[in-house]
Amino acid sequence: MASLETPVCDFGWKAVDFDLPGVDGRRYNLASAQGEKGLLVMFICNHCPYVKAIRDRIARDVNELRDAGIGAIAIMSNDPADYPEDSFDNMAKVASEFDFTFPYVWDETQEIAKAYGAVCTPDFFGFNSKLELQYRGRLDASRKEAAPADIRRDLYEGMLQVAKTGQGPREQIPSIGCSIKWRME
Repeated sequence: MASLETPVCDFGWKAVDFDLPGVDGRRYNLASAQGEKGLLVMFICNHCPYVKAIRDRIARDVNELRDAGIGAIAIMSNDPADYPEDSFDNMAKVASEFDFTFPYVWDETQEIAKAYGAVCTPDFFGFNSKLELQYRGRLDASRKEAAPADIRRDLYEGMLQVAKTGQGPREQIPSIGCSIKWRME
């Protein structure tokens, strides 16, 4: 399992639209996921220990950010043929178990992960109300194990700043996680 870091935030990069199936039977795009003040696009999966360590925190932060006008969507782009734990059925189980109140969608072709330049799980893209990238950092100091509960909430604080000002923090710490599991061509 390769551990990768996300690149530095490319401030102002425009979100790429998509049309992906959710585990709830609906289809989602940018407009349906976006909040009044912005959007958090998360590339996650079911099997990655870095994601497993923070699923409850992702759910908590997304719920709190919704109150600040930030919408959210989680995209699973791994190839489930090689990683059965990442299957669509298992995505639905994880969404239910962790009470995801945001869409959890499948990027079966991996085109959206490629369009965003996603490199790992978790990989967070925080956009302002104009869908301009303002955050590409970590959730918090968690790695394969959850950090202490009172740790600084980097993503939450960064996205609150985006909701209030339209601008993300200039200093961001990269997210780290498992590499996206690309299909063999």
